[in-house]
Amino acid sequence: MTFDDIVPVLDRLAIEVPSWAYGNSGTRFKVFATAGTPRTPQEKIADAATVHRLTGLAPTVALHIPWDRVDDYAALRAYAQDQGVDLGTINSNTFQDDAYKLGSLTHTDAAVRRKAIDHHLECIEIMGQTGSRDLKIWLADGSNYPGQADIRTRQDLLHSSLAEIYAQLADDQRLVLEYKFFEPAFYHTDVPDWGTSYAHVTALGERAFVCLDTGHHAPGTNIEFIVAQLLRLGRLGSFDFNSRFYADDDLIVGAADPYQLFRIIVEVVRGGGLEPGSGVQLMLDQCHNVEDKIPGQIRSVLNVQEAVAKALLLDREALAKAQQEGDVLGANAIFMDAFWTDVRADLAAYRASRGLPEDPVRAYAESGYQQRIAAERVGGTQASWGA
Repeated sequence: MTFDDIVPVLDRLAIEVPSWAYGNSGTRFKVFATAGTPRTPQEKIADAATVHRLTGLAPTVALHIPWDRVDDYAALRAYAQDQGVDLGTINSNTFQDDAYKLGSLTHTDAAVRRKAIDHHLECIEIMGQTGSRDLKIWLADGSNYPGQADIRTRQDLLHSSLAEIYAQLADDQRLVLEYKFFEPAFYHTDVPDWGTSYAHVTALGERAFVCLDTGHHAPGTNIEFIVAQLLRLGRLGSFDFNSRFYADDDLIVGAADPYQLFRIIVEVVRGGGLEPGSGVQLMLDQCHNVEDKIPGQIRSVLNVQEAVAKALLLDREALAKAQQEGDVLGANAIFMDAFWTDVRADLAAYRASRGLPEDPVRAYAESGYQQRIAAERVGGTQASWGA
């Protein structure tokens, strides 16, 4: 396998970027403001389009409602297309309103559940105007203390709420259910793992899938096994790529453990997740707290591209032979050889052959874009958590 052999797959590689990555973010203690931060969804899209122009890797932008709410979504879609990108996944939000303190789709109060369901129905209406395929749901629902909530009843309520939402999807739309093993609920979370998400989406129907956030697992979890299993079952809908040291850190993907990212992508390739029509959406879900946001997103999509190139260069025929023969160390050596392959020069040449900068991070630094938006985006309210 040579680099030229993997070019067709690299040509169709697409990584969706999240609008919220371009807003201000921080920790539980502080949200940090930075010069040039977008104030409107249009400015977020302009920044995302800059990432795509420099990398060729980010053709769609995910929106978050209500953070990206506008009066005219058709006009927002047209603006995005004028910038050279499309609008992608619509992400719902049932974790910031006071009404959701004790739950949203699983709340014991029917009025609160109605509010949460109606929010998702609004998101589906928005999808019709933006041309979006996926409605992604992440729930903060859960409890902090034993006895606080009836765990089984909440699962029943969740199924009922999701079923009503799912029934309103158009034939070409999908529901993607994310999971997270803790935070902000600390005793139990209503969708804590891939198995719970899988159980709910399979009960809904063939257009419901699991979203795997790489930061949403307990330490030591073999994420690539989950990837392999969900692909095997035909229920892996999307990734939220990020990197972590301790919990849901939302750092640049591949920064903490590039070998883990490689192992995950190996299973994506093995399971056909990069094949045309696979339906698997690669997306970032990151916050840039101390680094500049646009170069942070550029570095992120490049890290995914590098991991994909290495995974594609894995000598699968030799690996299969070693596995079949029980050659433990030989199989591991073949696997590690692919990971240690330095593809940076090949990828730089590949980008140049397609009219892209060999080094997109440096090209951005030299473009003056950061200085321009810092000078122009003065006044107004910068986008951040909750805005």
